[in-house]
Amino acid sequence: MAGLVSVIVNYGGTFILVFQAAQLAGLDPRQTASWVWAVSVGVGVTGLFLSWRYRMPVITAWSTPGAAFLVTALGTVSYPEAIGAYILSALAFVALGLSGFFERLIRLIPPAVAAALLAGILLQFGIGAFGAASANPALVTLLVGSYLVLKRFTARYAIIGILAVGLVWLLARGEVDLSGVGLELAVPVLTPPVFTLNAALSLALPLFLITLTGQYMPGMLVLRNDGYAVSADPVVTVTGFGSLLMAPFGAHAFNVAAITAAIVTGPEAHEDPAKRWMGGIAAGLFYTLIGIFGVTLAAVFMALPAGFIAALAGLALLGTIGHSLATAMSDPTTREPALITFLASAANIQLFGIGGAFWGLVIGLIAWGSLSVCGPRRR
Repeated sequence: MAGLVSVIVNYGGTFILVFQAAQLAGLDPRQTASWVWAVSVGVGVTGLFLSWRYRMPVITAWSTPGAAFLVTALGTVSYPEAIGAYILSALAFVALGLSGFFERLIRLIPPAVAAALLAGILLQFGIGAFGAASANPALVTLLVGSYLVLKRFTARYAIIGILAVGLVWLLARGEVDLSGVGLELAVPVLTPPVFTLNAALSLALPLFLITLTGQYMPGMLVLRNDGYAVSADPVVTVTGFGSLLMAPFGAHAFNVAAITAAIVTGPEAHEDPAKRWMGGIAAGLFYTLIGIFGVTLAAVFMALPAGFIAALAGLALLGTIGHSLATAMSDPTTREPALITFLASAANIQLFGIGGAFWGLVIGLIAWGSLSVCGPRRR
């Protein structure tokens, strides 16, 4: 059930970016459906394989900051050039995973800073659960009230319970229009790549850096924060190889998930951490099923109101946010650097085309080095 919720949140929350980028690039419906098929099946199979191989909930996803970047970047290159750029970016991730460098980098990050970074990234989603009340107070009140009641009696099924309650409410009030949705299989469309220096520098390189800093880094920290010490190298290699295979069909980049992964890696998914890997298997199967039917099932998720998705995501992540804050602030000697990391991450700084997760980590590491390692302490 946690795997299903994470899939719904991912499609309902960010997949509109893919359609926006496809529209900007002038893709026809067949090419757009192929993109949906490629990213859905790709993340489904890679996440399923990694979760099964390591018996850990390794949730993969498409690059959300990468899709946001493509909304503005695809208008500057042709679609075959974009495919060539996707292939170059994927090859770079395969090389990075095989090099072993990324794993060594991850191990250098202090646990308090990592936990604070995660809490800061997720804070906006927690706020969004209640902020959605401004637009739809009745729905949010129903979801929050149902969550409190269900949490009291059956904490494990509280999220799936509010999902069911919310869907019944929306359908009863006619707030979800599914009349135009029809079941249709996706047909992959192979596009031969074209490699140009312009696309390599303007598309492949930024896509690689944005995905690395905005998705892989926080995604691996999510796993480490919940006690899963899977090596980053095989994760980067497998997802990079998956991106490479699916790039000719339109997939831009796969990576380990961060926000939606936290729904499956935390105690709300299962009390026993050793059993949460089944959430990764479930998410992989749901992604693959959606990919087979292309835009059909994705359109169903996207038909859900934004307030419902925001409330569902925020409530599902409450436990992770609380645990991350508790871990970050538990040691008095690193509390102030952790607090700085938390606030910098929550500020979501955007500079030079790089997202807030990277800058929050950089600021946090500088604070940690200054206050906890290098600087003398005042008494």
